[in-house]
Amino acid sequence: MSERAAAARHAFTEQPLRHEIAVNGLGLVAWEWPGEGDPILLVHATGFHARCWQAVVEALPGRRIVAPDMPSHGQSGRKTPPYDWIHFGEDLLGVVEALGLRRVLGVGHSMGGHAVVVAAAKAPERFRGLMLLDPVIVAPEVGALVAGGVTAEAHPIRKRRNRWQSPQEMFDAFRGKQPYAAWDPRVLMDYCRYGLEAAEGGGYVLACPPDLEAEVYAGAGSGDIYALLARVRMPVEIIRARARRPGDSLFDFSCSPTWERLAARFPDASDEQLADCSHFIPMERPGWLAARIARTDARLRAGGG
Repeated sequence: MSERAAAARHAFTEQPLRHEIAVNGLGLVAWEWPGEGDPILLVHATGFHARCWQAVVEALPGRRIVAPDMPSHGQSGRKTPPYDWIHFGEDLLGVVEALGLRRVLGVGHSMGGHAVVVAAAKAPERFRGLMLLDPVIVAPEVGALVAGGVTAEAHPIRKRRNRWQSPQEMFDAFRGKQPYAAWDPRVLMDYCRYGLEAAEGGGYVLACPPDLEAEVYAGAGSGDIYALLARVRMPVEIIRARARRPGDSLFDFSCSPTWERLAARFPDASDEQLADCSHFIPMERPGWLAARIARTDARLRAGGG
């Protein structure tokens, strides 16, 4: 690719369309990279935002891609806690409906994986397939534990630093620390650049502040996601990080939170484990993920399962 073409491609990924959408009484923002073909929907994890997908988008030139900032994240409005994760999926469906999206390939990471399952279960006619990247759909016994015992006040994420002088300062502070050291630097920079908002008195604060992020995590066991799984009849790909070992903390992001038997609960699902990846698959391997999305998209368009 020529330097001119590379510059044009970079400019394209940096300037997506910004949609402001009223959903369930809340103002949500969704970003769209216009292109050809059936839409690809990218849904981020707790504490992140839509622009974290830019390295993936850049590797899928010419495709129509939509990525929302989920409630209380990025530039979307903030919901009042406590949070029910089933509602996140309903909010996501509101975005899909407002933009008139059909034949969607839904790609969701972590909380985003949970959300696309809810949306697809409630409106299966709008989705042609799902790709779930280490979704936070845990074993039922773990879900009961989370729902009954992990409070927002006790969650360690509340202690994270909230104020920064600049996105570059945040990038420099994170790039040598785990888990960020394993991320593609482009993703880390996008996380910092688009994950901060101007603070009163100067500097920046996180767009998803630690107290709200903790509230989102505390809602992970809410609702009955298991009752919806059988309604998701389109092809589903589950891609997991390494399995959790005895003694691993519920807050350990080096391993997968996903229920190992989850694929068996869907009518048409496959399961794959990436033993060399942590929970942050899209951040560590955006190029690989884009190629995987392109392959799945092509197979679905050809009518394969």
